[in-house]
Amino acid sequence: MTERSAGLPSQKQVVELLDGEFARAGYEIEDVVIDAAARPPRITVVADGDNGLDLDSAAALARSASELLDGVDDKAAPYVLEVTSPGVDRPLTTEKHFRRARGRKVELTLSDGTQLTGRLGETSGGAVRLVVRERRGADLSVRELPMESITKAVVQVEFSPPNKRELELAGLSGKGDPR
Repeated sequence: MTERSAGLPSQKQVVELLDGEFARAGYEIEDVVIDAAARPPRITVVADGDNGLDLDSAAALARSASELLDGVDDKAAPYVLEVTSPGVDRPLTTEKHFRRARGRKVELTLSDGTQLTGRLGETSGGAVRLVVRERRGADLSVRELPMESITKAVVQVEFSPPNKRELELAGLSGKGDPR
């Protein structure tokens, strides 16, 4: 977090001002939240990239964003600037979200009400591949699901390393998280 002294820019101004800088660094602005009621007020920029957003990158982006935002308004209203990733509780809603979550364990709800838990594989052509366990056994299979059949998708938090075979079926090398 970086505390800055300036007036509060609008959400649109923040996106327009920072979008090019974040894109050059390989990140995309997913959201900007301006909380003027907080003391001091807070501007949170939520960014993501194909390989996630690590702490060093978030700090570098925050420094760049701070410099760019300093030039927007010369009023002396202090605020806190934070650059963060979307977090694991963000629902996966676009093909890009599914692609970025490849190799992660997810819980899906399908349009027919079916719920599936599995490891995300490749996402392309409007479909996702999901590695699932069959009938409570050790048998793994890969299901291809059209994105339009998925009504809800959320990454699940894992406390142990993923199964090597699941990662292989998800199209990864079996060496762990793709990031």
